[in-house]
Amino acid sequence: NSDVFDHDLICLPPCFRKVAGHRLSINIIAEIDLFKFEPWELPSKALFGDYEWYFFCPMDRKNPEASEPNRVIRVGYWEDAGSGTDKIITTAGRKVVGIKNALVFHVGNAPNGTKTNWIMHEYRLFEPPPNNGSSKLDDWIL
Repeated sequence: NSDVFDHDLICLPPCFRKVAGHRLSINIIAEIDLFKFEPWELPSKALFGDYEWYFFCPMDRKNPEASEPNRVIRVGYWEDAGSGTDKIITTAGRKVVGIKNALVFHVGNAPNGTKTNWIMHEYRLFEPPPNNGSSKLDDWIL
């Protein structure tokens, strides 16, 4: 819906504005491939923040046909924090535009990794915007 990405745009998290093709007024969110770094490497990649950091990240899928993202990195993996952690993101007009998901980092191989205190909140689009011929912007997460 183009009305989701125009009228209610100001009320949305930055990733939804970016995906809609709108520039952010200031450059405060770095674009990195988040899953190429261990959690403790991320503070040095952020453009601002001491204890919370924000990144735009291309969504790497387990395979091209899958909707499930690949969250495995060198020394561990990010896993859903548990059932009921997904939060629906709506515009001021109550249109569903995305999902906020809580993830926790585990050191080791799934499913036997050791849970850590590293937590990530992932924002992703519920339904991709119309394709305007540019890159696959629906494959970005915050």
